[in-house]
Amino acid sequence: MANLPLLTLGATVLAGALGVAGVHVYASGNARRQALVARMTHSGHTALDGRRRRFVRLDRRLRATAIGHRIERKIAATGLDLTPGEYAVYAVAALLGVHLTIGAVFAPFFGVLAALAGLWGAHAFLNWQRHKRTEAFINQLPELTRVLANATQAGLALRTAIAMAAEELDDPAGEELRKVADQLAVGHSLDDALGDLADRLPSRELVVLVSTLVLSNRAGGQVVTSLRNLTGTLDERKETRREVTTLLSQVKVTAFALPLLGLGFLLMINGMSPGALDKMTGSVAGQVGSVLAFGLYALGFVLIRRLSRIRV
Repeated sequence: MANLPLLTLGATVLAGALGVAGVHVYASGNARRQALVARMTHSGHTALDGRRRRFVRLDRRLRATAIGHRIERKIAATGLDLTPGEYAVYAVAALLGVHLTIGAVFAPFFGVLAALAGLWGAHAFLNWQRHKRTEAFINQLPELTRVLANATQAGLALRTAIAMAAEELDDPAGEELRKVADQLAVGHSLDDALGDLADRLPSRELVVLVSTLVLSNRAGGQVVTSLRNLTGTLDERKETRREVTTLLSQVKVTAFALPLLGLGFLLMINGMSPGALDKMTGSVAGQVGSVLAFGLYALGFVLIRRLSRIRV
């Protein structure tokens, strides 16, 4: 009992020291975590190339939502140097500009339709950029397989060959392979890293290449022979795709010319009789007819695009 005050004082000091140490560890760990998230997501005030990021607060809030997460994944697949916050602000500004412009040129009701079409256009823009990046990557696949075949024939491991190909090839193949090499460097398996690549840039050619590399890596087969054969096949498919694209170019132009002709007719009517579009869209019947007409133009555009889509 005589040592009770001393024991109480010692326990208090020990508890205080442990509390201070715990707070320090928690604060330093939280700071490192935030720094890591900022580096991995590029959500800081500056980008990797030194460009200052805009709308940082909006970007952080948007990333925390499901919609922001989907937008971030789509932007990552397109290769655009944008954050979800920047994309959202630019899309909203473009929608307002389209709404005001179309409403002033045609009629206010057409401005509303243009804004609704712009919502689909913002989504279609990301898909178009992703498709464009995928096509560019497919065109580099013969060169990619040739580099991998030469590297593996020289005795290099497949992981090392991928890192070397990332340095030698131009973007987008170089950038995508750098992502794969970074994933392999931090402990991801080859199957997971190449699977993520196939998810970002979906195409038959890339799926064949990924399957060849994964199966050869698992079974220990002749990677060089498989890559040599695949290189020749990809060269032939590249030429075939180029010929098909050339043959279908007129059909694709027709798909875009069809709705443009409709807009041209509206401008002609409004020019011949100023205010005709305002009178037409001033009634419910005119608004319904306008919606049906634009719906038919959109349906024709979609059908022509679908009929001209040939998978090679």
